[in-house]
Amino acid sequence: MKYLVTGGAGYVGSVVAQHLLEAGHDVTVLDNLSTGFREGVPAGAAFVEGDIRDAGKWLDASFDGVLHFAASSQVGESVVKPEKYWDNNVAGSMALLAAMREAGVRKLVFSSTAATYGEPERVPIVESAPTRPTNPYGASKLAVDHMITSEANAHGLAAVSLRYFNVAGAYGTSGERHDPESHLIPLVLQVAQGRRDAISVYGDDYPTPDGTCVRDYIHVADLAEAHLLALTAATPGEHLICNLGNGNGFSVRQVIETVRAVTGHPIPEVVAPRRGGDPAVLVASADTAREKLGWNPTRADLAGIVADAWEFAQSITEEH
Repeated sequence: MKYLVTGGAGYVGSVVAQHLLEAGHDVTVLDNLSTGFREGVPAGAAFVEGDIRDAGKWLDASFDGVLHFAASSQVGESVVKPEKYWDNNVAGSMALLAAMREAGVRKLVFSSTAATYGEPERVPIVESAPTRPTNPYGASKLAVDHMITSEANAHGLAAVSLRYFNVAGAYGTSGERHDPESHLIPLVLQVAQGRRDAISVYGDDYPTPDGTCVRDYIHVADLAEAHLLALTAATPGEHLICNLGNGNGFSVRQVIETVRAVTGHPIPEVVAPRRGGDPAVLVASADTAREKLGWNPTRADLAGIVADAWEFAQSITEEH
């Protein structure tokens, strides 16, 4: 099979591209390198530097499907530059869907997000929970989900949206290296490396066992495997939405303690005020993914996730 991976030079896209290659598929990565890294594109994948708005230049009937990761994804930035998110994420995805329709490519797996739910009424979060995003990033991803549903209903697209919770860890030569970095595990690892003096704990008075926020962490390799299963499960005329998470939560302090144990480094922490819009607990129900995709995450151990991320963080520090 032959697949186009948009945003395949980024963290998750590159790991999925690697899994596709390992499964024997032909892979073309399309990425404008605005946030991705050329060296992140796995060996064996064809690479096109370009924008998803121009996907029609490269997409033709020889492709069996598209895996769509290209997006702006910084929550904070989306609040101050919402127009960037509507343009890149929504208008860009609309152009991609049009190119797929024109080329007759009728299978799509979309990288969605738990941010579509906003503040949950109850946890674990199921797919039927109300979608009330609290920022333009989540709103833009939800808009694309609605767009895909319409495309499936009107034009027979076979589509699966995968709503990620907290993706972490590393696989092969791919790991987290966002700029600016906003994810907890790589930020704590920067403290272990001496690149940051301390880790800020935003609020220690939440109604959780240790007072800090609880999040659901999923290994990026488990996440990638779900995408390959989604390609098989996608059904013409249907849009399936699945949450991807472990169903278990780890608090901010549990993550910090795990990094201390894995790296052997002291991690100074500073308690800071709560951030607006941070729910106390975000944990996924992955029952739909298990039932519809046959997906079972096997790397749920937080120490293992941190160890993989630590190995990658050290490797890229050595490079530079």
